Amino acid sequence: MDAAGEELADRIRALLSVGTELEERRMFGTRAFLLDGRILVGARRGGVLLVRVSDENGAALLVRPGVTTAAMGAKTMGPSWLDVAPSAVAEDDDLMFWLDAAREDNAALS
Repeated sequence: MDAAGEELADRIRALLSVGTELEERRMFGTRAFLLDGRILVGARRGGVLLVRVSDENGAALLVRPGVTTAAMGAKTMGPSWLDVAPSAVAEDDDLMFWLDAAREDNAALS
């Protein structure tokens, strides 16, 4: 993980630490944050935010600036996995939008 990814992980940790029981793991070059055993978000190289949402919400969120369908190597991960560019999460309010979207969909999966 590079410095930008570590910085993003620190920001995620700080914003999610209050009242949330998170598990943090290194997975596939990403620092993943899990809630109830499921990946919520991840900090990737270059400060890219990996977000897991429902397929429906993923399709709707893809129109936002800086958002693409996540890929692992040459393989696209599908509509429920999004990569959010560092420019789209530069401010804590922007990052919180994505964390809330992931938490909302995670709760719906329970």
